[in-house]
Amino acid sequence: MFKKTFLLAIVLVCVLSACSHKRETEKNEAAKSPERGEVSGNKKPNVKFTFPLTGLEANEKPRTRAVSVMINNHPKARPQSGLTEADIVYEVLAEGDITRFLAIFQSEQPNRIGPVRSSRDYFIELAKGYNSFYIAHGYSPEAKKMLESGYIDNINGIQYDGTLFKRSSDRQAPHNSYITYENIRKGATMKNFNMDTPPKALSFASETELKQITGQKVKHILIRYSTNSIFNAEYKYDEKLQKFKRFSGNEQTIDLETKKPVLLDNLLVVEMQHKIIDDYGRRSIDLTSGGKAYFIQKGTYREVEWRNVEGKIIPYENGIPAKFVPGKTWINIVPNLKDVSFSE
Repeated sequence: MFKKTFLLAIVLVCVLSACSHKRETEKNEAAKSPERGEVSGNKKPNVKFTFPLTGLEANEKPRTRAVSVMINNHPKARPQSGLTEADIVYEVLAEGDITRFLAIFQSEQPNRIGPVRSSRDYFIELAKGYNSFYIAHGYSPEAKKMLESGYIDNINGIQYDGTLFKRSSDRQAPHNSYITYENIRKGATMKNFNMDTPPKALSFASETELKQITGQKVKHILIRYSTNSIFNAEYKYDEKLQKFKRFSGNEQTIDLETKKPVLLDNLLVVEMQHKIIDDYGRRSIDLTSGGKAYFIQKGTYREVEWRNVEGKIIPYENGIPAKFVPGKTWINIVPNLKDVSFSE
């Protein structure tokens, strides 16, 4: 009897030990298992969020819709407000030799933006590519048709001058219309526009890929939009910052309120066909056919091609999209790449 009881006790101890070992093994496996979404210890998963148009790290998943604003680049409109905080800026000719900016904001929301200027159809198309909420003050006949048709969610200073848009007393019209980000949000609410859908992310280089960027070294880029230097754009590479600074008329492009300079990590200069379409000097610009371009990053430049991908102007190399350096991007659209020069 004693022998049977002793044997049963031994079996029971073995069973309990095996079960305990199994539970411990399962616990350890669960801690290692990525499928279970668990990690060992008390560490949280290393989830990294990035802003879609800069590739820079975000504290949480970006959920904000992009906002695009037409910004005046007449010499009387300089220095502008808000450009330093734009994720992407397109610089494109309007009438004559004067360019205009389409500034696209998503990762940052400057308090004051402007001077806000009037719309053209090709700027609307570029803004549409980012599913952005489009802000302008005025429009060409073609742009007016597009805006009034509901082609893109927008508010315009023609309808909201003195309410959402405010005139500055220290500048003369049409160089004195400004809007705050607060009023941009108010305008979206008034018109029941959804502001919670971020744009699709661009493709950004990894740390390893950043070290592999090659090209011809460059310290100075001149883009000639005119024989008058006050209308041209210049970029100078800062070795210490590893960023490009922008200049117009030999003056650095800075923010009116903060005095901070425009600093960019990517410069894409693209050649597009321009045509004068009326006596006023308005243009049509071919945004869709693709063509030659220069891609300038990390103090180097190289020839690439550009393509229109769902409304965005994207650089391509050897048939695949070239990756952006995480940070700010400016895209200069020119009639001819011969108007672009580089020097060390």
